[in-house]
Amino acid sequence: MLNDTELNLRAEIDRLRQQVEEQGRLLAAAQTHPKPSKQISATSLWVLAAGILVLTVIGFFAGYLPHLRRENMLVAEASADARTLPNVNVVPVEKSSTRSELVLPGNIQAITEAPLLARASGYVKSRYADIGDRVKAGQLLAEIEAPELDQQVKQAKASLDQAASGLEQAAANLQQGQANEQIAGTTARRWTSLVQRGVVSKQENDTYQAQYEAQKANVHALEKAVAAGQSNVGAAEANLARLTEMQGYKKVVAPFAGVITLRNVDVGTLITEGSTLLFRIAQTDRLRTYVNVPQGEAGSVHVGQPAFITVADRPQRKFNGTVTRTANSLDPSTRTLLTEVQVLNGDGALMPGMYADVDLATPRQDPPLLIPGDTLVVRSDGPQVALVTGDKTVHFQRIQLGRDYGDKVEVLQGLEAGQDVIVNPGDAIRESAKVNPIVLNLEPRGPAKGKRSK
Repeated sequence: MLNDTELNLRAEIDRLRQQVEEQGRLLAAAQTHPKPSKQISATSLWVLAAGILVLTVIGFFAGYLPHLRRENMLVAEASADARTLPNVNVVPVEKSSTRSELVLPGNIQAITEAPLLARASGYVKSRYADIGDRVKAGQLLAEIEAPELDQQVKQAKASLDQAASGLEQAAANLQQGQANEQIAGTTARRWTSLVQRGVVSKQENDTYQAQYEAQKANVHALEKAVAAGQSNVGAAEANLARLTEMQGYKKVVAPFAGVITLRNVDVGTLITEGSTLLFRIAQTDRLRTYVNVPQGEAGSVHVGQPAFITVADRPQRKFNGTVTRTANSLDPSTRTLLTEVQVLNGDGALMPGMYADVDLATPRQDPPLLIPGDTLVVRSDGPQVALVTGDKTVHFQRIQLGRDYGDKVEVLQGLEAGQDVIVNPGDAIRESAKVNPIVLNLEPRGPAKGKRSK
C-alpha cells in the first residue's frame, strides 16, 4: 500500500502533467493561428522549461521513494532481528591483584606451656593461684604439707652425723696405727743392726721384722677405713641435700611468667609425687600459629615475612605477625609446607586455643586472570567459559584454573584480559549462536548494573 507521502507526490505529478498537456494544446493552437514570432518563441521556451522541470521532478521522486522505502524496510528488519536475539549478561576478564592474598586457617598456641606436677607427696596446705591468674616467674602458687618428707630429712641428718662420727673414729685409729708402725719400724731397724754385728740371733730379728710388716698392713687398712668413712659422709650429705631440695618442692612456684590455664587441686587434696597435676601455665605475651602452606605457594613464603592474623570475635582488628620458621620440606601426604607464625600479644587480646586466619600476603610479578565463579562451565572435557566474540557469536573456550576464591576463580591459561565471558550460561547458549551481550558492572556492594554493549 502507498503511504500519504507517495499519494501526494503522485497527485502533484498528475497536476504537472495536465499543465504540460495544456501548454501543448496552447502551442498547437498558436501554430494554427499564427502570432508574432517573438511571442511564439517565448511561449515555446516556457513550455520546454516546464517540461524539463516536470521530468526532473518525476525522475527524482521515482528513484528516491523506492530507495527510501528499502532503507526503512532494512532498518525494520534489523530491529526485528535485534529483538529476537537472546540477551546474555557478560563480564570482562580482568587481572587479579598484584598481591597474593594467601589466607590459611590455624590454631593459636602458646610459645611455652608447661604442666606443674607434684615433686613431693603430701597434702595441699595452701593455694595462692587459680585459673586465669597472671603470675610472674618464681611466684608462689601453692604449699604442700609433707610430714613423711620432714621425717626423712631428720633421719638423713642423723645418718650424716653417724657417718661423720665413724669417720672421726677411723681417723683416730689411723693415727694410732701410724704411731705403732713408726715404733715397730724403729725396733726392726735396731734389730737388723744388732744381727749384722752378731749380738742377737737371727730368729729374734725375724720376729721384730714381722711385727713391723704387720703394723704397715694395719695402717693401710686404717687408711681404707678412713676413705670408706669419708664416702659414707659424702653419701649421707648427698641424701640430706636431696631430701632438703625435695623439701623445697613443698613450695610450688611458677617457672616463668604466664597465665594459669588449669588448676587441678584444692586445699587438703592428697597428692602423689610425680603423678598429680597441680597447675598448667602458659606464656601468652608471645603466641604462635602453625599453618600448612600449599605447594604452589610454598616458594613465596620465607622466614621474616610479615603476616596478619585475624580472629572471628575481632573481625575489625589485624594482629601483626612474622614468619619465624618453616619446615623446609613438604609433607608427602598433603603436599604442604608447615610454617610457624609468631605474633606479639602484650595486651592479652589473643588466647591460646583460638581459631585464626593467617594472611600471608606476597607480591606477584605476573598476576593471573580472574573471572566470576558463575561463568564457569564444567564439562567432561574440562572446565570452559562461554566467550562472546566481536560479531556477537558464542564460543566455548577451554581454560586452566588456578586458585578458587569462592566467588571468583583464577585462570592460568586459555583467556586474555578484556574478553567478555557469559555469566550463568544456560542450555540455550550454544557454540556459534548469535546473542545480544549486556556488560555487567559487578560492584562489591549493591545490585549489579548492566549496560548494552556497542
